[in-house]
Amino acid sequence: MPDSKSMQPPLPGEEHKSLARFAGVWRAEVRLWMDPNQPPNVSTGTMRNEMVVGGLFLQQEYKDDSGMFEGRGFWGYNTVEQCYEGFWVDPMATFFQLEKGTHDPATDTYTMTGTMRCGPDAPPMQKRSVITYKSDAEHTMEMYMQPPGGQEFRTLAITYTRAES
Repeated sequence: MPDSKSMQPPLPGEEHKSLARFAGVWRAEVRLWMDPNQPPNVSTGTMRNEMVVGGLFLQQEYKDDSGMFEGRGFWGYNTVEQCYEGFWVDPMATFFQLEKGTHDPATDTYTMTGTMRCGPDAPPMQKRSVITYKSDAEHTMEMYMQPPGGQEFRTLAITYTRAES
């Protein structure tokens, strides 16, 4: 049995505190490219973020204004591997979208990478998300995909504006 000292939960570090800035209610303007050669679909919605589990994780809940799309996610900092980690689920896929990444303090940008498959026989595609904290009132998220042997292309661009309380 571990001694009581080792049973103490970890305290949030600076990396966790950087995620806490995203807590709150945000309005989202979403641009989604189904085909990189076509104009994006544009929609709006609301993202509700809350620090949970002792301030170690950012829980995310998104609902679009049409009521046709929703998603949930978690974002945290892994002190063992010293990287940010996140996962996202929504009705467009039956799997967790997993990413790991870093934060560049000079640009206040989080770059997260992972892989995903668009079908059981499809080869894995590289996925890259870039989240830029612009101010306490605005941040952006862009997602890029790269098929095997192909060019990377932007699939998603979201501008989040903090909702008034």
